[in-house]
Amino acid sequence: MSVTELPAKSVRPSLKAAVDAPSGGAGLHKGQQTKTAIVDAALGLATQIGLEGLSIGALAEVMHMSKSGVFAHFGSREELQISVIREYHHRFEQEVFYPALEQPRGMPRLQALFQNWMNRTSVEIDSGCLYISGAVEFDDRPGPVRDALAGSVQSWLSAMYRAVVQAKEAGHLSPDADERQIGFEIHGLILALHYDARFLKTPGALARANTGFANIMTRYGSADAACAPSSKPSTKSNNDTSE
Repeated sequence: MSVTELPAKSVRPSLKAAVDAPSGGAGLHKGQQTKTAIVDAALGLATQIGLEGLSIGALAEVMHMSKSGVFAHFGSREELQISVIREYHHRFEQEVFYPALEQPRGMPRLQALFQNWMNRTSVEIDSGCLYISGAVEFDDRPGPVRDALAGSVQSWLSAMYRAVVQAKEAGHLSPDADERQIGFEIHGLILALHYDARFLKTPGALARANTGFANIMTRYGSADAACAPSSKPSTKSNNDTSE
């Protein structure tokens, strides 16, 4: 299952669509550019102060726009928050998921997914992870914002689970390995890394997370796992999710 098959994925109108519009095409394109810039600024704020800290007023000040100008692009603070979640998810896909698809199915792809995830988490130690901070803010608050956030996280965890299943199918994991348990433990490493590195400022947290992943693979791996080629995460985006 592809991450992009789930509803959290945001789809932006193409430049060609704006140019081909029968009337007002240039205006529509400019409006979309403005909205994209607002979402980008909102995402920067959200990673620092959380989704709940977002407000139309604060964003208008950052963008040097009127409150009504910002409001016109979203219609509500809730829609602004959902747009930010979708943009965060889109960037997560581009940096973590798609590059890993360039690796062969099995252990190489699973290793690439984890390493890409670790790389992104390392960068976010200073800014914050929207998936983690958002879960704290909305874990007990039902509604569209929580649904959008949970859907994004679930789609990513489903992609990780699928990579674990493929590693087992390729013979890189033991036949009796519990795929759900492996996915749970990998996710736990990321949460522990974020807590230790960002909150406690624990030295060596990144190295411990890498060691934890290696221990998981050793515990659940098969004899063939040692023969699997190591993977190096690529920065090239790959939208082919057919593999």
